[in-house]
Amino acid sequence: MNIEKLTIRGNPNIGIYLFANDHIALAPPILEPKEIEIVEKTLRVPLVLTTIGGMTIVGVLVTGNNKGIILPSLIRDTEFQRIKSSYRGNVAVVRTRYTALGNICLVNDYAALIHPEAYPEIKDIVKDTLEVEVVEKGTIAGIPTVGSAAVITNKGGLVHPDASDEEVDYLTKLFRVPVAVGTVNFGIGFIRSGLVANSFGVLVGGKTTGPEMLRISQVFGVSP
Repeated sequence: MNIEKLTIRGNPNIGIYLFANDHIALAPPILEPKEIEIVEKTLRVPLVLTTIGGMTIVGVLVTGNNKGIILPSLIRDTEFQRIKSSYRGNVAVVRTRYTALGNICLVNDYAALIHPEAYPEIKDIVKDTLEVEVVEKGTIAGIPTVGSAAVITNKGGLVHPDASDEEVDYLTKLFRVPVAVGTVNFGIGFIRSGLVANSFGVLVGGKTTGPEMLRISQVFGVSP
């Protein structure tokens, strides 16, 4: 496993644009050839270029794990078919007022944590599509958009620096992986904005510092 810095069109907030699991990565068709190469080489998965509902903020709108991908109702038929034809896992569209699924759902292959207000509407599709054992609702450091405040894989997890020791312990037990607090992009606590990871590698925003990268490397078990 390795870790690489990345910017997309000069923007270090790479998590806004990217979604990845151990089988596929999704990104809007604004990436340059060099950026595509870094994503595929680091995460070791094919990259599918697509918008979601015509928008480039793919990482904000998509959630999933290695067993499935959940898409918002605003997705277009051509976009859905592009993803479905490129991925062998479960693919589902959730009919809900919530569209920023990447922000409201934090998930790996074992469990999911969902925004408290969104929980009643999406808990069943998350459990069925992503085939997780446990689906719970909650916040991280008082932040209901749990998907924006952390990144969790089957290897480890990094969460907002304001998360308490009790929350870190809870997340460690829930997701069954080591979890630690940290930041990205020179002190940003909304981890998902600047970090994309799977079991094979980690991408961090271009402003992420050396100490931040060291912390991330330790959490996810990658080589700095």
